[in-house]
Amino acid sequence: MKDQSGALAAAPEQTLCPGAIMSMLPAETHSALSQLLQGLQAADNNIRSQAEERLSTEWALSKPDVLLMGLVEQIQMAESSMAQSFAAVLFRRMSSRTSKDSAGQSRELFLTLQKPQRDAIRTLLLQGMAAPSVVAQPSLRNKVGDAVAEIARQYTDEQVYNEDNTRDTWADLLAALFQASQSPDAGQRETAFRIFATTPGIIEKQHEEVVLSSFTKGFKDDDVAVRLAAMDAFASFFHSITKKAQVKYYPLISDILNILPPLKDMSNSDDLTKALVAMIDLAEAAPKMFKPLFNELVKFSITVIQDKDLDDKARQNALELMATFADYHPQMCRKDPNYTPDMVTQCLSLMTDVGADDDDAEDWCTTEDLDMDEADMNHVAGEQTMDRLANKLGGQAILPPTFQWLPRMIESGAWRDRHAALMAISAISEGCQELMESELQQVLDLVLPRLTDPHPRVRWAACNALGQMSTDFKGIMQTNFHQLVLPALVESLKSDQPRVASHAAAALVNFCEEAEREILTPYLDGLFTNLFDLLRNTKTRYVQEQALSTIATVADSAEAAFAKYYSDLMPLLFNVLKTDQSKENRLLRAKAMECATLIALAVGKERMGNDALELVQILGSIQQGITDSDDPQASYLLHCWGRMCRILGADFLPYLPAVMPPLLELAKAKADIQLLDDEDNLEQEEGWELVPLKGKYIGIKTSTLDDKHMAIELIVVYAQHLAASFENYVLDIMENIAIPGLAFFFHDPVRQAAAKCVPQLLNCYKLAHGLQSPQFRQLWTTTIAKVLEVLETEPAIETLAEMYQCFYESVEVSGNSCLTTDQMAVFINSAEGVLKDYQSRVNERLEEANEREDGEEASEETLFAIEDDQTLLSDMNKAFHTIFKHHGTTFLPFWQKLLPYLDQALQNQDPTQRQWALCIMDDVLEFCGPESWAFESHIVQPLVDGMQDDVPANRQAATYGAGVAAHKGGAPWSDFANASLPLLFQATQRPDARTGDHVFATENACASIAKILHFNGSKVTNSQQVVEAWIGTLPVVNDEEAAPYAYAFLAQLIDQQNPAVVQQAARCFHFVALALEAETLQGRTAQQVVQSAKALVTMASLDANSLLAEMSPEVQHAVRAFFG
Repeated sequence: MKDQSGALAAAPEQTLCPGAIMSMLPAETHSALSQLLQGLQAADNNIRSQAEERLSTEWALSKPDVLLMGLVEQIQMAESSMAQSFAAVLFRRMSSRTSKDSAGQSRELFLTLQKPQRDAIRTLLLQGMAAPSVVAQPSLRNKVGDAVAEIARQYTDEQVYNEDNTRDTWADLLAALFQASQSPDAGQRETAFRIFATTPGIIEKQHEEVVLSSFTKGFKDDDVAVRLAAMDAFASFFHSITKKAQVKYYPLISDILNILPPLKDMSNSDDLTKALVAMIDLAEAAPKMFKPLFNELVKFSITVIQDKDLDDKARQNALELMATFADYHPQMCRKDPNYTPDMVTQCLSLMTDVGADDDDAEDWCTTEDLDMDEADMNHVAGEQTMDRLANKLGGQAILPPTFQWLPRMIESGAWRDRHAALMAISAISEGCQELMESELQQVLDLVLPRLTDPHPRVRWAACNALGQMSTDFKGIMQTNFHQLVLPALVESLKSDQPRVASHAAAALVNFCEEAEREILTPYLDGLFTNLFDLLRNTKTRYVQEQALSTIATVADSAEAAFAKYYSDLMPLLFNVLKTDQSKENRLLRAKAMECATLIALAVGKERMGNDALELVQILGSIQQGITDSDDPQASYLLHCWGRMCRILGADFLPYLPAVMPPLLELAKAKADIQLLDDEDNLEQEEGWELVPLKGKYIGIKTSTLDDKHMAIELIVVYAQHLAASFENYVLDIMENIAIPGLAFFFHDPVRQAAAKCVPQLLNCYKLAHGLQSPQFRQLWTTTIAKVLEVLETEPAIETLAEMYQCFYESVEVSGNSCLTTDQMAVFINSAEGVLKDYQSRVNERLEEANEREDGEEASEETLFAIEDDQTLLSDMNKAFHTIFKHHGTTFLPFWQKLLPYLDQALQNQDPTQRQWALCIMDDVLEFCGPESWAFESHIVQPLVDGMQDDVPANRQAATYGAGVAAHKGGAPWSDFANASLPLLFQATQRPDARTGDHVFATENACASIAKILHFNGSKVTNSQQVVEAWIGTLPVVNDEEAAPYAYAFLAQLIDQQNPAVVQQAARCFHFVALALEAETLQGRTAQQVVQSAKALVTMASLDANSLLAEMSPEVQHAVRAFFG
């Protein structure tokens, strides 16, 4: 790379030298512009609106060059600093406004100007940035710097060309900024780094020595503001360059870290906070950079966290910096001797900083604002960090230092210590789940006594810990500790403190959600007695609301056992629903609606009787009374109608005309989007998401989109349960909601819900009109074209998987030969593009893995990406399967275009790719029969290798394929099928054959041997010996697809009175009994096998009762149900 330092040194200095500005515009133009600027700042709305109209029509549209030149001149010529500042802000905003250039292309307004005009404006900008009147005023200087940064961004982000087609760049800018970064004036130095921070792209390709020199001087600058600006610029720069390029700048870390101690020594919390924020950005971008000095940084950060003379924000940012290293480089944290014990200690200390000025919790107990924002409180920061540390570092690292403190804290005389200990248990249980499971009894011994603690906040924290543990240790908590946890929580429902009683009810939700009915049944009397009491007797609305939620959850888990309590509860709910429509009772009624409809689902239509009709009428009455847009009953009501549809089925049809209009209105909602100059405009508004775009922000109202997503999901419910009766709504929904929703790129969940909706709507229409009807064929033709289109355009991997699911479910609805050859070609082309992109992502991950150090784990983002790709491959598989199923060999000419990708996947070290390709080859065998032999060179060896694969999923796919070859492959595949027998038997004889997922491979091998013996028996030598050996590969008690083949063949052998089954009659009877109990045998196949088994008992003179006596009670019950 050419050395840039000479060019920079020789750069013309006049661009930054202040001097008299000679206007390029007439005086009357500036006079008009000054009047416009005054109008835009007017307090009078009418004057301001008129000015904004003139700005758009008379200036931006008609003479953008004059507008931008005038504004940039006003930066120096305006009479007041306020006017100068406003000119700079307006210039930045207007320069990035979208407009049409001379060729009719949409570009940012500045880039629509001719090159001489752009060059003149750039020169004036640099002059303005260096003008004494600007430099002397920090606020104005920063605004001018922002304007310079905006123009720099446009040259960096956009392709700007000269008339001779050479790339137009702002060559003078970089030289000017590097010169400014070494100016005697600290303000200019700070401005240079501020611009670097905003548009790091202008320096990323420059010579590293120049960059190193500039940043080194910036980090050592005498002025604090310059040092902080340099840190911010460096962090931004690091995010913009590659990992490989970052390494060159690692030596700067010592200079960066040296900035921090003086700030702490001066107790300069504000500047220390800014420095730590930049450090957090750096830690995210390049945690390895800190490795040589990490221990020193840990020690320093700990001193900041524990320094109570500093502001909480600075202390919390030091905590966040340390937590960031756990997120991005957990191995480095584990290896540091100080990191984990010191971080745990400081987190626990921060967690005791709770309830200031409220020692007796009087304020806490009496407030009804349970949603009070405590995100900036020290105790919340400590809790959240403990959670992150546990999840990232794991139980082996976190548990020892944590439990050095917890026993002492939980017995402390200070309630804040006890509270912190319980909240710590809540925080770490998910991340330390594996190790804590074996110690749950000891943990519960710490928690349960605190349910009767003298202090209400400690009792609340104990409820919180039990609720969290019920989720994190689901199954074990419910099965092994219900006798300890449930009675204690039920007793806590009686607390005289509403917040404690409410939280006990919330903890019961977590416990009961994961509990089996048999576990809950003995406790239901106590549970419902106390929950009903809360509902009847308390005057606190939030307690009643939580009681309703808990009742609904317990009823759902109790299932039929809840019927006993139905008659007591439903009148209570009706009473709540009939209360007045005052605002304060809205959420309570909404919870009551939710509870009533969930209970209706639990007990069913028959048990409800006339209550079902009354409930529907009440819901209708509530819907008619909703007038305010913020009424929470509206969204609850939509879900309630969905549940009532599931309960009533066709009886719900009369209510659709009232239910559908508000639902369709939500589902048809457009995206509410605003283009903002800065994020402050909406940062206080809830329900908005800000997306940076070309120096501005797009504000998207996500609350509207969440409602749209929910409405489409409910439409799916109606379509599923009403089927043909929903036909009247199908065309409107498909045209205006579902199909547009597939390409609704503002919100992934909307696209995913639309993808689920499309096949359901198709099915409704098919059932109403018939598969071959012109109405259905017309809908299918227009729909499948749009679905195929989104397979090529969907950008999000997770959502693309949903689109493939939409595709194959739609094909399944439409059935045989529904795709034209053109549509198959489009599908294959899009699939090829997806596979190319997938291979690129895999290669990027391999490169990333090669750069990781020994013991360094893949990031959470990488693991999620791998999971998304696996889901995508799985859904693509199902798409191939469905096309082959309904089109057979017609699909082969298009499919074979993908053979290079399949061959590569079959030989890949990644087991997921091998499984993906093996499953597709199985489909080719299954649905193309003898004609699949044309591809034997691509299939045979992968199946042979797959049957010996140590990965059970791959072995399962390959053993299944061998059976399919015998079943569907005909004569061409007969020799291969016979030759597969030794490998299939080998697969059933592995030491791990009956463990974990291996059992599915084993059972598929068993079924495939049966298929070979049945469909290809003439090719099998010593077939009787093979049959005798095959019986030993039974039972099949996990795989419901393999079992019918295996047991049908066993029944055939019995019916033939084959000596192998007669000699092993008792064993065969046992295998049949196990399959019946496991329910892998069902329906007609089960009946046929049972008849043969009865014949075997008679044939071999077996004592069935004696055989059954040796089996478990569950097996005995299942067998007697079939045998009588």
